[in-house]
Amino acid sequence: MSVSAPVRSSQEAPDAGLRERQRRRQGRPFERPIASHNRIVFERLERWRAAQTLPLLLDSGCGTGQSSLRLAERSPEHTVLGLDKSLTRLRQRGIDSDTAVVASGRGCFALGDLVDLWRLMVAAGWRFERHYLLYPNPWPKPAQRTRRWPLHPIWPTVLALAPSLELRTNWRIYAEEALRSLDAHGWTATLEELSPQPEPISPFEAKYQASGHALYRVMAGPRVEG
Repeated sequence: MSVSAPVRSSQEAPDAGLRERQRRRQGRPFERPIASHNRIVFERLERWRAAQTLPLLLDSGCGTGQSSLRLAERSPEHTVLGLDKSLTRLRQRGIDSDTAVVASGRGCFALGDLVDLWRLMVAAGWRFERHYLLYPNPWPKPAQRTRRWPLHPIWPTVLALAPSLELRTNWRIYAEEALRSLDAHGWTATLEELSPQPEPISPFEAKYQASGHALYRVMAGPRVEG
């Protein structure tokens, strides 16, 4: 296993403009046109979903799909959907550019753009029991910060997919920005540094752990008023 360098960035604290940016976006949906090939993938997923009898877990950015398989092992009462945009990685799950969706047992894998598929799922009323974002690209340059999911305009759609979210990262600033963004949207969240995992949940977690990185987990759900 290759050694992974820690995340390096000139940004030394969570984005100071997070709340103001979210305030300006409030009530304004993300309107980028949805690509036709992602609509085709979603139609295939709709047919797959219609046949499911177990509650669903969503693994967004699943890479090779090993994290989805691990989640299925840990949650035998659920079916897991893994999404990723990388054909190279999903070939390990039997996907090619023609099939785009492959189902097997309590798992299903789909090739497509997350932003498009998330919006289609929310529009169609899909609901998962938990949404996993495991080691997403941190986009560490300050100029790239709005590409990070907690700072991206798609974030409200992400939160509409499930009442429970688990995010893992090897960059503390990413986790802290997620906490602030979740709070701004009325969610409660906790941040913890993970102890070494005897069975890493994904290849990225295994590589980062072997390279000596600190790993962080954010667990979140909507705030309960009372």
